[in-house]
Amino acid sequence: MPPFSFKFFLSVFSEVLPYFPVTLLIIVASIIFSSLLGALVASGQLSRSPIWRTLSQGYVFVLRSTPPIVLLFLIFYGLPKLLLLSLNININDWQKSIFVIIALSLLFASNLAEVFKSAYLSVNTGQREAALMVGLSEWQTFYRITLPQTIVVALPNFANTVAALIKDAALAYVIGLLDMMGAGDNLISRNFGHHSLETYLALAIIYWFLFVIIEQGAKYLERYFGKSRAIASNPAEVVS
Repeated sequence: MPPFSFKFFLSVFSEVLPYFPVTLLIIVASIIFSSLLGALVASGQLSRSPIWRTLSQGYVFVLRSTPPIVLLFLIFYGLPKLLLLSLNININDWQKSIFVIIALSLLFASNLAEVFKSAYLSVNTGQREAALMVGLSEWQTFYRITLPQTIVVALPNFANTVAALIKDAALAYVIGLLDMMGAGDNLISRNFGHHSLETYLALAIIYWFLFVIIEQGAKYLERYFGKSRAIASNPAEVVS
């Protein structure tokens, strides 16, 4: 095994950073779709309909019990066959990044559903009732009273879920996607397994930097939405 090469370590960044947009696209798209689906599932869990509530709870149980790599393989290998056999739709020519986004979105929607549900239930129901009494509509009550407080409560756990999503997104290379991890794996292969330490250390530093951005962004949003929480907790002040 060759000794640690600082020169090779520096060269790794120029090899893998060109693929950072692919990694970023997967992360951002997965966050958007999992947030939308998670909000939908959370509303289902809070629904008065027993069927809708049971389906939502079942979705959360099944997806949270499925390892990320298993779900990724199921989506990548199973979804094309399912659509071809059931609807005669061929998606084998889809880009691999699409399958990764689908898998991550389905997986983390189940986690975010729990985050959103818990945050929503943490808001004092008396504030919602008071808002309706002072003349706000159901939508105004949700948008101006409930939602700001829900966001503040949900943000820490939301940031933790995003952090977990970023780590699991690194598994995309196992289906042959050429993102940062895929580029790093190819680099190690071209060097016959040598300089693995330098490669993975460089990748770790990039992910650490990404995590710092997520953490600081979450703290900024907490402060930003925290300012409106005090106002939102007083329905009379919102009306005025």
